Amino acid sequence: MKTVISVSGLNKTYAGGFQALRDINLNIRSGEIFGLLGPNGAGKTTLISIICGITNPTSGSITVDGYDIFKNYRESRALIGLVPQELTTDAFETVWATVSFSRGLFGKPKNPKYIEKILKDLSLWDKKDNRLMTLSGGMKRRVMIAKALSHEPRILFLDEPTAGVDVELRKDMWNQVHELRRSGVTIILTTHYIDEAEEMADRIGVITKGRIIVVEEKSTLMKTLGKKKMHIELKEPIERIPESLDSYDLKISGSDLVYTYDSKKEDSRISQLFDHLKAANIEYKDLNTSQSSLEEIFVELVNRP
Repeated sequence: MKTVISVSGLNKTYAGGFQALRDINLNIRSGEIFGLLGPNGAGKTTLISIICGITNPTSGSITVDGYDIFKNYRESRALIGLVPQELTTDAFETVWATVSFSRGLFGKPKNPKYIEKILKDLSLWDKKDNRLMTLSGGMKRRVMIAKALSHEPRILFLDEPTAGVDVELRKDMWNQVHELRRSGVTIILTTHYIDEAEEMADRIGVITKGRIIVVEEKSTLMKTLGKKKMHIELKEPIERIPESLDSYDLKISGSDLVYTYDSKKEDSRISQLFDHLKAANIEYKDLNTSQSSLEEIFVELVNRP
């Protein structure tokens, strides 16, 4: 698959000495949804701001569809739409005016039919003549997405796009993201809702303390770094785990025993566990297994030394 964004050896150190990014190397594929995850202060917004030409790096290189973002700023920036975290809109403008103006900033000719389509797709058409100051936070967030799409970009950055948005609006936005992806738009998403990344992204990148520590296909990440849990429903609850079972990663959860094991390996110890349960006179009536969620994997990754 073609690489549409290439980041090489990127570093950012601010005047006070704080190093926000450390030797970032990253390739984004054309047409994918890439989830960029990290705790607060990890460097996500700094990385996005540099790629979008808002912040200057200390060192490193970036190309967007083959264009160097420094030597060919206009060409590269015209390919990108950005929905920032902050709701930065002109409160006294109407929805129609602010989205149309954003299109004009990129030198695009007027296209009322296209603006109408964006507003209808984002359920903003009935608000087109409303001043932005009269809109709810969720509607203002939709306007930010409409502005980012106004010049028909091929790459869309969504930096915490559903922060402060209710469940219904979140679902509408993600339906729109899927439509954009089907039309060939590459989407880079940051979110604190890990379940969204798990649902939406093709690949996941995790950044912490200014370093990218993993980039992997979501399915591969879930398989190789995830763990399985076996919930063993007991006939009678127990107060403590017998010493004979200390070698197993077992926890008591209500009337269940929860056994955690590595999903990468064929765990031959499972049969041994049941032999030990029998020997300890612990009877069970049911069991089921579950796979680690992306959120659990994320927490484990960012807390590693």
